[in-house]
Amino acid sequence: MSSVETMAAETLIITGLSGAGKNTALRIFEDLGYYCIDNLPFFLLANLLEKKGDELQKLALVMDGRDETFFSSWPENFAALRRQAPYLKLIFLEADDTVLLRRFSQVRRPHPLEHSGSVRQGINAEKKELNGLRALADLVIDTSIMAPRDLRRELLEFIGQAAKGQMRVHLLSFGFKNGSPPEADILWDVRFLPNPYYVPEMRNLTGLDSRVADYVLNSRTTGRFLELLQPLLTFLIPQFEEEGKADLTIAVGCTGGKHRSVVIAGELRKILICQKVRLSLSHRDLGRE
Repeated sequence: MSSVETMAAETLIITGLSGAGKNTALRIFEDLGYYCIDNLPFFLLANLLEKKGDELQKLALVMDGRDETFFSSWPENFAALRRQAPYLKLIFLEADDTVLLRRFSQVRRPHPLEHSGSVRQGINAEKKELNGLRALADLVIDTSIMAPRDLRRELLEFIGQAAKGQMRVHLLSFGFKNGSPPEADILWDVRFLPNPYYVPEMRNLTGLDSRVADYVLNSRTTGRFLELLQPLLTFLIPQFEEEGKADLTIAVGCTGGKHRSVVIAGELRKILICQKVRLSLSHRDLGRE
């Protein structure tokens, strides 16, 4: 295998009809950790692949008719590039004419080939120009009736990744007295739990201390809360993931963000660690008092 083949093995070219969802696909790959470039001029492709090093292990590139040289360049040059780098993958997105017309009407953006007449004429001209490229594609997706989550599922299957295990879940403890975190997707208020603040020997400790954790967790209320929370999270995480959400922030708040929220956020980590998610945990207001 040549060096170009090795480097191109993790390179995806996304192309197809304007309005078919190429930017949506690019955002999906960006969430998966790909280095993404939109509207890459064709003449830069070979040079990019040659110079691509370890820091660019995974590339996703959108290339289409916005580049004025694209239609004249791809037939000969792309075929040669595929022979040189057979592990480069081509994804072609398309949609029905009526769907494309509606999408262009909604976004009020001109079609790249609209200069040849109406939007419909631009669509027809682009189809003709790209017909041969479609035949070379490793994957053709019709997005006419697809939701973004459906497109994500197909792309994940194509690159050999399971639909599960891609989501990043960030657990965040905080204190309401300092304001609720605006980035929270799910927020639980745990001010109903026993408060170590009112135990003099625990007031200056934090939820990271085992004495505080034991005090909070030994409560029957806390036990029942966590008992109910576990199946809820087991249900919710796959639902968010199925919808195509790549990042989920779960915030847990108490009064000062020092005791109860810290303990419960740590317990949520134990609950979620067995699920196929990438976990992180932070305590926003520790040391803030």
